[in-house]
Amino acid sequence: MKEERRSESSAVRINKYLSQAGLCSRRQADFYIEQGKVTVDGILAEPGTKVMEGQEVCFEGKPVHMDRQVVYLAYHKPKGIVCTSSKEEKNNIIDAVGYPVRIYPVGRLDKDSQGLILLTNDGDAANEIMKARNYHEKEYEVTVNKRITNEFIQGMRNGVPLADLNTVTRKCSVKKEGPDSFRIILTQGLNRQIRRMCEYFGYRVTKLRRVRVMNIRLGGLKEGSFRKLTPEEIKKLKEELTCER
Repeated sequence: MKEERRSESSAVRINKYLSQAGLCSRRQADFYIEQGKVTVDGILAEPGTKVMEGQEVCFEGKPVHMDRQVVYLAYHKPKGIVCTSSKEEKNNIIDAVGYPVRIYPVGRLDKDSQGLILLTNDGDAANEIMKARNYHEKEYEVTVNKRITNEFIQGMRNGVPLADLNTVTRKCSVKKEGPDSFRIILTQGLNRQIRRMCEYFGYRVTKLRRVRVMNIRLGGLKEGSFRKLTPEEIKKLKEELTCER
């Protein structure tokens, strides 16, 4: 009886198991489960399924093990690369990076944009970084198609209504950098947010580059290249994430 209780207490939800095993984020795991791609001891998993020690978990028929090398990468995404792990997309970010360990992107950077995106197999960390309620900063350099006015800068700072999303963007930091360029720091990640914000004021983005995610900076990383995060970067990143829980 005691042995059974120990096993039950150590059981983890199937989406958390897949995340900790480095297969994907918890959100993606839920999708895979709904698609019938995950089994536990040969039985199709459900969203509430719990995994106990000694049980065999498989994804698309292949065993998923908890032993893994934890990886954190910074990648300078070029234009044209799509932030998906789906092999159906020929320009997917996983093939572009070509890393030997299974990883996946943390959040998205649209196809027409470039700059910093993180990749990891640490599902819990990825989930915390992507949660909008945590107000994580992401910094961008943006060029538009005409001269920038003070009214445009003030409008961008104070929140922009996005009718198609039925929302108003959060107030943010915006600084003019040149006649047609500015720097913006967001704490949310709506789909094509900066482009939509600019369009509201009659501007069109001609270049968009993300240069920072939380404490991780793009720096001099060449376009199309990646690097491992330093131990100091990982430590600070995890400290920030731990403080929010």
